[in-house]
Amino acid sequence: MRLFLGVDGGQSGTTALIGDEVGCVLGRGDAGPCNHAGAAEGRAKLERAVSDSLRAASLAAGLDAATLRFEAACFGMSGGPDDKREILARLVQASQWIVTHDAATALAGATATGQGVVTIAGTGSIAFGRNPEGRTARAGGWGYVFGDEGGAFDIARQALRAALRMEDGWGPATSLRGVLLDATASENANQVLHRFYTPEWPRSRVATLARLVDAAASEGDSVADHILSGAAQELAMLAASVRSQLWTSGELVEVAYIGGVFESERLRERFRMLVELEEGVRCGPPRYGPAEGALLEAYRAEGFNPELRYGSE
Repeated sequence: MRLFLGVDGGQSGTTALIGDEVGCVLGRGDAGPCNHAGAAEGRAKLERAVSDSLRAASLAAGLDAATLRFEAACFGMSGGPDDKREILARLVQASQWIVTHDAATALAGATATGQGVVTIAGTGSIAFGRNPEGRTARAGGWGYVFGDEGGAFDIARQALRAALRMEDGWGPATSLRGVLLDATASENANQVLHRFYTPEWPRSRVATLARLVDAAASEGDSVADHILSGAAQELAMLAASVRSQLWTSGELVEVAYIGGVFESERLRERFRMLVELEEGVRCGPPRYGPAEGALLEAYRAEGFNPELRYGSE
């Protein structure tokens, strides 16, 4: 049986999918994040995440991970592929290799053709597109220090800024201050700030607080609502930038959204409305997730573009 592998390696976790020669997903495996590989600790983290996810997928498929060889394997990696190729080549045997960034595999699964624009907003954010001529473009994805506008970490950071301003007496009153104090068992916003610099509160954990901002906005907090509206606008601007680089005004373009930030109905609908202001643009949820996108890219490398289905279907 010819086998294919797709791996989505992100800041929040790693997912491996094994598919057979007719597009049936035989097994799925999940493991921890693998977004950095430069330092020794990051390298070990990457190796562990990919190995564990592949082992779990093999077990689910009833296959022996130690003897697997794939016709094609595609890895979509957060942070880019350049520092990961050598490591991955030792972990997985495949006749054909594709190692790319996670935005490319997210788009590969988001639309039926793998063309269009995908805006990803999880812990961080990025927009990526591919047009019918095969040209690609990106906007954002520059990391939490210099970018990631509209991502979950950025939303949580904006909430803390609002709490600090309120506490300092130069910002409007907001329920976000109390929400953050409760969530972090802190006495004041300054203490929250210092907690966020400790190993107990890595970026991924801080990012989970974004959903509290959504809850506050739903309860009528105007500051929280402003933060979400701003995030939606920044994400829409990323999508618009990619569209303008690859298509002319008025051309039909499919835009998809992916990531936990879009679980907020308030933010999602605001994003969709802003994106569809441009003539010819249609915005909606992805057809498949990023891991399925990676698996589809592996199939497409062999000239095959199947309708994916799972073993029980």
